[in-house]
Amino acid sequence: MAFLLLAVASSAAMTLVMKLLSAQRGNRFALILGNYLTCIALSFAFLPDKRLVVSGSPLTLRLGMVGGAVFVAGLVSMQSSIRVNGATLSAAFAKLGLIVSLAVGILCFGERPSALQLAGIALVLPALVLINAGDGAEERAERPALLILTLLCCGGGDAMAKVFQQLGARREDALYFFWLFTTAALLSAVLAALEHRRTGRRMLPGEFAAGLLAGIPNYFSSYLLLLALERVPSFVAYPLYSTGTIVLVTAVSAACFGEKPGRRQAAGLVLILAALALLSLG
Repeated sequence: MAFLLLAVASSAAMTLVMKLLSAQRGNRFALILGNYLTCIALSFAFLPDKRLVVSGSPLTLRLGMVGGAVFVAGLVSMQSSIRVNGATLSAAFAKLGLIVSLAVGILCFGERPSALQLAGIALVLPALVLINAGDGAEERAERPALLILTLLCCGGGDAMAKVFQQLGARREDALYFFWLFTTAALLSAVLAALEHRRTGRRMLPGEFAAGLLAGIPNYFSSYLLLLALERVPSFVAYPLYSTGTIVLVTAVSAACFGEKPGRRQAAGLVLILAALALLSLG
């Protein structure tokens, strides 16, 4: 459980760093690319044997490439959905990608939650919707297919950690992340070039540097989640990781930035706390 709590803290730290440093004036992929480059450097630094880059398992390479591609697909699908469906619905469906992660553990790897844990999972889903719903005007889904794609890609990216934890070699954990973030960085560089051609916006040094900084907690949140999945079932790890991050970010934002949750967010937080209790008791 300690690894899971550290993963939550790292994920919350990444969210807060991005919140503080992500005022975009240039190419929107500058921060993302900088983030992935830091993750590549950390992955390589933590490789127990640097020769694994050329001698590692082909399975690790393939899983890392798939994971990186799905990560970027989730980013692109969410950005596209925000333009037509609005930020509220898009963020809610991205969070509901948790369904995919849970399904992979239960259907593909035979994990069996208890009755209490099932009740906790059932509370997590409406809680995530409420947290992302806001208290303003309701948004309408203009293109529902994009919302479903966002759910599948965002959930699939997280689920790849469970897939590698089950199928991959433990000594190649860092190598998996090396290939994952290398793939994501290459795809992000292509997207940055296309964005520059389309809009003329360049990658600004300040935004790129912010991405480099955000990559530190991003890497550790991914790595610690993988370690947690070796010790905790995915139907416990993923909901605790997702909802724990929300609770911690909300608490820090309220304490440090005066951002008080609205009525719906407060109701969602109450459901999250109840879900966390049920998941822990189960």
